[in-house]
Amino acid sequence: MEQKATFGITGMSCASCATRIEKAVRELDGVVDASVNFAMELLAVRYDPECVDRDAIIAAVSGLGYGARSKEEGGKLQFGVRGLHCASCVATLEKKLLAEPGIATAVVNLAQESVYVTFDETLTGPSRIFAAVTEAGYEPVKSDVVESDESARRMRLQLVWFLVSLCLSLPIMFTMTMHGNRTVGWLNFILATLVQFTAGLAFYRGAWHSLRNMSANMDVLVVLGTSAAYFYSVGAFFGLLGGHGEVFFETSAMLITFIRLGKYFEARARGKASEALKKLARLQADKARLLADGQEREVPASMIREGDVVRVRPGEIIPVDGIVTEGGTSVDESMVTGESLPVEKRVGDGVSGATVNHGGVITVRATRVGDDTLLAQIVRLVQEAQADKAPIQRFADRISAVFVPVVVACAVLTFVVWHLGASEPFLLSFKLAIAVVVIACPCAMGLATPTAIMVGSGIGLNRGILVKRGSVLENVSRIQLLLLDKTGTLTEGRPSLVHLAVAPGVDERTLLEHLAAAESLSGHPLARAAVRGAEERGVTAGVVTDYLERSGFGVSCRLKGEPILAGSARQMEEAGIALAPLRDEALRSAVTGCSLVYVAAGGVLLGLAAFADRLKPQSADAVAQLKSMGIRTFMVTGDHREVAAAVAGQAGVDGFEAEILPDRKQEVVKEYQRQGMVVGMVGDGINDAPALAQADIGIAIGGGADVARETGDIILVRDDLMDVVAAVKLGRATLSKVRQNLFWALFYNVLGIPVAAGLFYYPFGITLKPEFAGLAMAFSSVSVVANSLLLKRSARTL
Repeated sequence: MEQKATFGITGMSCASCATRIEKAVRELDGVVDASVNFAMELLAVRYDPECVDRDAIIAAVSGLGYGARSKEEGGKLQFGVRGLHCASCVATLEKKLLAEPGIATAVVNLAQESVYVTFDETLTGPSRIFAAVTEAGYEPVKSDVVESDESARRMRLQLVWFLVSLCLSLPIMFTMTMHGNRTVGWLNFILATLVQFTAGLAFYRGAWHSLRNMSANMDVLVVLGTSAAYFYSVGAFFGLLGGHGEVFFETSAMLITFIRLGKYFEARARGKASEALKKLARLQADKARLLADGQEREVPASMIREGDVVRVRPGEIIPVDGIVTEGGTSVDESMVTGESLPVEKRVGDGVSGATVNHGGVITVRATRVGDDTLLAQIVRLVQEAQADKAPIQRFADRISAVFVPVVVACAVLTFVVWHLGASEPFLLSFKLAIAVVVIACPCAMGLATPTAIMVGSGIGLNRGILVKRGSVLENVSRIQLLLLDKTGTLTEGRPSLVHLAVAPGVDERTLLEHLAAAESLSGHPLARAAVRGAEERGVTAGVVTDYLERSGFGVSCRLKGEPILAGSARQMEEAGIALAPLRDEALRSAVTGCSLVYVAAGGVLLGLAAFADRLKPQSADAVAQLKSMGIRTFMVTGDHREVAAAVAGQAGVDGFEAEILPDRKQEVVKEYQRQGMVVGMVGDGINDAPALAQADIGIAIGGGADVARETGDIILVRDDLMDVVAAVKLGRATLSKVRQNLFWALFYNVLGIPVAAGLFYYPFGITLKPEFAGLAMAFSSVSVVANSLLLKRSARTL
């Protein structure tokens, strides 16, 4: 049976690295598909576990010279720990963990403040391991924090290397005209050497791993350019090139400095691109108030297990998913659903971890903890979406695969044309060739799609729009026809009291009082709707006696001693009650698909109540907006044709099909697909599952707490059809940004390489110094990421 796995990758420097990893992993027996997200440094693999395992995949990646680790390893756990002070702490914690049943190995790293544990899943689990750490006197920290800290550490490292290379390069720049002074020459040689083999060493490592695997990446270009400038200057400085060699140590030193600066800004921008997901991951509560044996004690949230009861006070973060068992409050769910207004919660209502308690004190019984919570599901979904590769990215991958060899060929051709063809001096030709090598940038093309996907999925996350795969954001923008389920999608999904018709001489309040009282003890959906409708109109149900309910007929009871009937026309006719006074009203309501309940008291007809599944307030507006965007809308439902026609007219859809089964909905999708249309399907994710799976884009609305179980490519946490409009707009904005990124990445290289090759030298005497070519290369990646971040502006119009 096919499985999916996600791996974190380290050591990639450009899109060529990603392509090389994909190729190597796909060649493994049993691997169905492999996709690398360069921006997120993630590898997503679909594979047959009977033919290949995760260790083999990790080994294949490691063999290419990159780091790889599984993001979801069963039986293995890595997490941070706070409170370690010395080697004795390490020994103490390791001893404590190894004493736990089921733990095979425990390695504590003092420098990184981390713990790595392998364990038997049948004997123990993360909650028990975290509890053991707490019992030893230390505080376990989730791996998400460790990864965030690692990202910040790497960004700081890039900044440090930039500052080091800058401090070493500035003296060379200030004395570049004094190379004739031997003392200054020695100083510049020493400084340039330090820059070349400290700040520049990482590029040599990357180039070595790349060339060892018979491929080339950005590191190869950087190493070629900087090494050519450095070693030529070394040769000239020591007189190995005769008396005509010119020393230009500033070129290699400043080239590395500028590239390091670009890498730092790129790391910062990439961090901002994924900040929505990091922000969500940080929302999880660190502490919880556990109630046990009548006592309340504060414990790490990671210790809470299913079935435990916790107390949450006003202003605190709810630590787990659960059910309110005591108290009432209002909860801010904006970080999960995007809904800005707090939601009232009473006993029996469900709450989600990472939401904020605004009102009173509540107790919650945990139903899902750890990786099973709504927050964890959402984070996992977004991570998988960001690891996916959009179809348009394949175009960039094809270019990246041949990019470096073509650039090297262009550099050689530049040197040959200028030096041999145009008889220009060797040094000019040599510098132009170096400029060609270092200005070319495959990174910008590699970042064009994934950074836009990261930002787009983050915007969706803030709106409660969860995208299962990054490619969906591209595909949703191409929808031509949208099929809409009726019940629960266009309508509220439950009957509501929509109309009252009173008999002559009877007022509406009297009818409501008798209707609510008669239906107050029934569990029928229409009965609940009657009581709810009466309460909305200010009428409270009275106390009844002699209650009797007959299936298919209705109820009979007494209110203050007076006999009451509430039910179908058949029940009234059986009791001899004349319905003629309301026959016209009944026919009008029946034509619109309403269900009718007649009410009589003391043998006299009081009136009738009409119930219908009302259209959601936003549905008509959402359909109108979809049509204005050029998308046709079509309603499919299993309900009666009269009811469907009424709802279709109110919603304003282009057409509808009624009285169909779920498998017929799937056939409707296929029929439109055979016409060559890109079809989207919006449903509740349960009875619409076949159609959602068949559609080009399946949108499950009202995903609620079980987002990971929903069928569909897009999951809308809220039960709001306007989010479908927002999802389409977001997809179109994301695709537009991807196209802009790819255009500018290609335009930059198409324009930059000829300029670096000396295109404007003869007409204007303009050449591009290699160090400034390197600066342009570094900032091309930054510009692509920065352009993706501008996508956040579109969030205001969703």
